[in-house]
Amino acid sequence: MRSVMVQIPNTPTSADVARLAGVSRATVSYVLNNTSAVRISEPTRRRVHDAARELGYVPHAAARSLRAGHSRMVLMPAPAFPVGPLYRRCVEELQSALGRLDYTVVQYGTVGLHGDEAARAWAELRPVAVLVPGSGLGPRGVSVLQRAGARAVVTLGPERVDGAHALLMDHDIVGHRAGTHLYARSRRRIGVVVPEEPGLRAFSAPRLTGVRQALRGTDATVTELPLASTEESAAELAARWRESGLDAVFAYNDEYAMLLMRALQDEGLRVPEDVAVVGADDLMLGRLLRPRLSTVRIELPSGRDLAELVDRAVHDPGGEPEIRTVLGASLVHRASS
Repeated sequence: MRSVMVQIPNTPTSADVARLAGVSRATVSYVLNNTSAVRISEPTRRRVHDAARELGYVPHAAARSLRAGHSRMVLMPAPAFPVGPLYRRCVEELQSALGRLDYTVVQYGTVGLHGDEAARAWAELRPVAVLVPGSGLGPRGVSVLQRAGARAVVTLGPERVDGAHALLMDHDIVGHRAGTHLYARSRRRIGVVVPEEPGLRAFSAPRLTGVRQALRGTDATVTELPLASTEESAAELAARWRESGLDAVFAYNDEYAMLLMRALQDEGLRVPEDVAVVGADDLMLGRLLRPRLSTVRIELPSGRDLAELVDRAVHDPGGEPEIRTVLGASLVHRASS
């Protein structure tokens, strides 16, 4: 048997890039690491980038982290709840904005891990910052991350956590807007959909509370309506609708609203004459329905604002945590109510 020798090409180095570009290795480092402390002319930057592309050179992240004293990795644990288009769009904007600030965003799945156990798994990757959606992280988990080198721990949810920056998302206002609108449209027996899917309670409970707050002291009643995200569950609820006496529903979000509205119409109920329907998120599909869907438009901070908060925290790890309420909401009135 004849053996065949396979020659593995040498990995290009920064010295190779420097020789091809006709500059020093220090200049290569400054350019490829986006160092702002040293002024490099634009033609030189182009030569370095062109040489790196030609050679297939990629900077070594671990080596760069050693030089800087920290990584440029921002960890985003995958949320433990079903996400919709609004959340995905926000995450995409944030990833893009962090990329422009020279951070690498890594989404991390923590199936079966919760709280401090999840924080230890995140800490093993030594991120410079962690953005935690929803609830579940406690002060001990924040401490674990910080001792592992995380300069910024940012939570996105209804409550703040000691030691972490907090982007507070008060979902009460979403329900409050819907309840106020339905009452103004002369609806007095209002149902509120509470999804049965796991992980959504942290959002559905405050939305239900918001509706109740809006109608407190009035002659209106509020009825909680558990609903799974299936046609069968919607059909069962719609079949009981007439006996419930409800004349309106805030359906948690547009997806549940569309699901329930179709089932109500299949039962011969007219929207909005018999039942006014309001969703949330202002999805494009809701505008294409007949009748067009009234909704609560949710206003999230821009990805650029969130990225700048992370960057500030990374550069000032000893500063006071920023606490900011970031969720806004406005009612968009269309034909369904």
